[in-house]
Amino acid sequence: MSVKHAMILAAGLGTRMKPLTLETPKPLIKVGSKNLLERSLNLLENHGVEKIIINVHHLADQIEKFILNFKSKVKITISNEKDLLLDTGGGVKEGTKIFGKNPFFVVNPDTLWLSNYLVEMQSLEKIYHENKKPCLLLVNKRLSFDTSFKGDFNLKNNIISRDNEKNFIFTGLQLLDRNYLDPITKKVFSMNEVWDKLISENKLYGCESSQKFYHLNTKNMHNKISNLNITD
Repeated sequence: MSVKHAMILAAGLGTRMKPLTLETPKPLIKVGSKNLLERSLNLLENHGVEKIIINVHHLADQIEKFILNFKSKVKITISNEKDLLLDTGGGVKEGTKIFGKNPFFVVNPDTLWLSNYLVEMQSLEKIYHENKKPCLLLVNKRLSFDTSFKGDFNLKNNIISRDNEKNFIFTGLQLLDRNYLDPITKKVFSMNEVWDKLISENKLYGCESSQKFYHLNTKNMHNKISNLNITD
């Protein structure tokens, strides 16, 4: 069963991308002919997602204007965090209320989402449906264009762990449902709180990506990736 719901995390401050993000929110920064948010939206729509939530905070009006003019068959709704930034977990919990019991993707637009990821979204779905547990798309840090990443997790037999030596990076794509968010009563919290509990129970699943990983976390990295002339 193909997942029809998704959320894009677009509320971050983009602090490490200054001065680019002083006047432009990070999701609207372009790489090639498309901005990061557009690439995320295209990936989800091409996969078959029908409803997308986008949370906003920093320079929110610009993102809202972009969405208003964005031509798509997908129904896109804004989750407003202008007054209070809810962090990743709080933002997802608030934004996905309208999804009910349906599973949904969560996408971080900091990653350069190219069409090659469509096959891996299918693999992520397969693991999720087989195990009925949240599943993250991870990549071995050897495949990262940015060699400074120290790793977030380890992955063995599709089970995620955190160890002293971490060989896998979270790509910014995950699949879950609200069963793992509803028990948390705090308004502001990180997704790491959800992941750590699942890891302690050996219940956080992972799917390994085979794609070269491009992540825009600094102005310098944006310049380097932009110079690669990636047009997908």
